[in-house]
Amino acid sequence: MPTDRTIQNPTLFQSAMAILLDTPALLLVGGMGTRLRSVVPSTPKPLASVGSQSFLDILVRQLGAQGIGRVVMCTGYLADQIEGEFGNGRRLNIEIEYSKEMSPLGTAGAIKLAQSHLKDAADFLVMNGDSFLEIDLRRFARFHREHDGLATMAVVGVDDASRYGTVEVDARGRVTGFLEKAGSDRPGLVNGGVYLFNRQVLELIPDGPASLEKDVFPRLLSQGVYALEQRGMFIDIGTPEDYARAQQLSGCLVEAASSQPHDGGSGILRDGETE
Repeated sequence: MPTDRTIQNPTLFQSAMAILLDTPALLLVGGMGTRLRSVVPSTPKPLASVGSQSFLDILVRQLGAQGIGRVVMCTGYLADQIEGEFGNGRRLNIEIEYSKEMSPLGTAGAIKLAQSHLKDAADFLVMNGDSFLEIDLRRFARFHREHDGLATMAVVGVDDASRYGTVEVDARGRVTGFLEKAGSDRPGLVNGGVYLFNRQVLELIPDGPASLEKDVFPRLLSQGVYALEQRGMFIDIGTPEDYARAQQLSGCLVEAASSQPHDGGSGILRDGETE
């Protein structure tokens, strides 16, 4: 449902819809998934089964349900398995292309390699292929357009941020800094793995291996990185423990991916407990 501000300014809502219709989505699915190898030994991590379908299938369905029509899968490790599973996307009624790295390039390097697939898009969406975030992409796009920064990231508040780096955000939603993993149990805002970038960001990513978190975002802070907090389901499959938790929540994941989003989400956080 549109917010009060959107009702007062319907141009913002129309602009957000236009962003989504014309925005390609890059899915970062090239990692080796070494921490999950003990339970998924011969399959790329995003193809790990969650319930009756692959985790990546759930992510693609989420994008399609919210109006994204073109996805670029940034592949690497066991790339042929991913391409064999999804092909051109016709099965899911979405256009799928592939950008294959021949050696590990990191999150930013994979984005840079996919530059030729972005054509003339003014903005592009990026999602991690090993995490699911319940998010209203129209609201996210409105926020991105309103703040006119180079990058917008989705963040999630968690009770225990010890295994993550945290994101520092001011009252206007502008990111002011990043803190490394604290090593102690304390709450904080963490990176949710969903981003909207202005295409100018591509000029700031070096060729070769590079990390979004370590090499790109710190350089962008002075030019405007903003964060929008999400309150819905957030879970990754990066470790055997988290993968087991995703299996337990598989029905909730599929439902959240397929349903129409609403501000606030389902209230289900990483540990599966409601707020």
